[in-house]
Amino acid sequence: MRRTSRTPWAWISLLAVLLAGCASTPPSSFMTDSEQLTPCSSAPHCVSSQAEPGSSKYVEPLAFAGASVDAARQALLKTLYAENNATVERADERFVHATFKSTLGFVDDVTFVIRPQDRIIDVKSSSRIGYYDFGVNRKRVATLRVHFEAQLDRR
Repeated sequence: MRRTSRTPWAWISLLAVLLAGCASTPPSSFMTDSEQLTPCSSAPHCVSSQAEPGSSKYVEPLAFAGASVDAARQALLKTLYAENNATVERADERFVHATFKSTLGFVDDVTFVIRPQDRIIDVKSSSRIGYYDFGVNRKRVATLRVHFEAQLDRR
């Protein structure tokens, strides 16, 4: 029986095809209205401060009680620009969208809604593809929170 061997190019081609799927397109919408982020899907690859408190999807919003709205927005943008794997895709007055790209090419969307009246910034972090994220999005929000609070303290 003759055994065929796979060339390195076959493996590289297969890997390229698999990774091409990692860079899927962003969702068609991030908001349901001016202050509501789209809800997380049922898959466990998303966290949101607008999810039901106590649910597996819930994370605390970013708070800026002692800072102005502009200072909070600037602290958020500085935090995102300092992240090596982040790209700020859109930064409006009250809405910010950033993408985070892993070393394997997977793209996650992180969106923020600045709510001046409540002195908070709602956040949603979600993987574009796959089912599990192994806690990456929850850890990302926790890291962003620490860096955001540090930026606020520097002002």
